[in-house]
Amino acid sequence: MAVSFKGSISFGLIYIPISLYVATKADHISFNMLHNECHTRIRYKKVCEFCDEEVKSSDIVKGYHYEDGKYVIFSNDDFEKIKTPKDKSIDIIQFVDIKEIDPVFYEKTYYVVPNGGEKAFELLKKALKDTKKVGIAKVVLGTKETLVALRVAHDKMLVNTLYFANEIKNVETSYMNVELNQQEVDLAKQLIMQLSKPFEPEKFHNEYQEKLKKAIEQKIQGEEITVPQEKEDQSIINLMDALQESLKKTHQPRA
Repeated sequence: MAVSFKGSISFGLIYIPISLYVATKADHISFNMLHNECHTRIRYKKVCEFCDEEVKSSDIVKGYHYEDGKYVIFSNDDFEKIKTPKDKSIDIIQFVDIKEIDPVFYEKTYYVVPNGGEKAFELLKKALKDTKKVGIAKVVLGTKETLVALRVAHDKMLVNTLYFANEIKNVETSYMNVELNQQEVDLAKQLIMQLSKPFEPEKFHNEYQEKLKKAIEQKIQGEEITVPQEKEDQSIINLMDALQESLKKTHQPRA
């Protein structure tokens, strides 16, 4: 597995050299874009407007547009030069309760692996686990300063990149003046409790992707796509009836 970041964790006077590894991966079926007439692959080319020719990735540099038609060029070395040792370190600023961080702030997850200082690493991991605290820090990943949360889950040290507050969108919603019937509220709570159980992620899988794989195989064999249709029960229109019927169905074994 490729290393995403090499640096350190520091809190107080404790320094732990670490590496970060991406903890998640995409698992989906991808499709290529084809020309509708001949079904030939559509490809994107990087073309220079001035030279009117395709440019290799190795010949591309980053430039900041500061004036009409003028750019200041930055190389990878330039980006590294402006990083201080502090920028390359996950320097913990404070600790917070994990429940204080709204899930909307979480972006990407990395596994933390020590490159030395194993005793200090295990000490921090144990202290975080026992106190149920999360370390909040800032670090420069690539060319961007990132807010991160250092936490422990399943006996592993994890780093979650977080969005800054100004990156969270606020959607305006109109105030809904709705009066709720207490009996309906009680039934809704009862339904939630009946459907409550421990979260076991291994029990969930991508059902749509399974159907998509089957449809692809049918297409390859020249067959028509056949998928069993599920009937929707639209007979219940009253909220109270819908709640009561839902409660009955939660007692029945699922197919």
